[in-house]
Amino acid sequence: MSSEVSKYLKFGSVTVLILLSLGYLAYTGVQDSKSYYVTIKELNGMGNEAYSKRLRVAGNVVPGSIKRSGTRVDFLLKENDLTLPVAYTGTEAPPDTFKDDSQALADGSFGRDGVFHAKQLQAKCASKYATQPGQPGTTPAAEPGKSMSQNQNSGKSGMAN
Repeated sequence: MSSEVSKYLKFGSVTVLILLSLGYLAYTGVQDSKSYYVTIKELNGMGNEAYSKRLRVAGNVVPGSIKRSGTRVDFLLKENDLTLPVAYTGTEAPPDTFKDDSQALADGSFGRDGVFHAKQLQAKCASKYATQPGQPGTTPAAEPGKSMSQNQNSGKSGMAN
């Protein structure tokens, strides 16, 4: 074998090794970030499969169930008549909208202890605090492409925009 062919084989084998390594890292990164959305009912019916997957579970926070201890927050999620204990130990504080009766989405894993161990937490303000269209104190949404002052002036006659 000539020295030139030997150089090409070495270069080719190093290139293939690098590409395989990058492919493996990409595959494992996707596997680690993938999570499955399940309801509390579906979670209870998953059996042993529930313990090995990264999951997302949503529900309403049971009033009076939020217990804070340093950076850890324990609470109960409720969906219909089912409840799920959740232990949040993420790196960020729970959002400001995380309160009793708020809708919450926990991202983490289900432990064999029956507790959902969340690493991420999202919360939405409870619907009873949101104003409904047509209620006193609400303003109509702005038309696309117009500022609020243009919308307010458009309903008045005799005024130029």
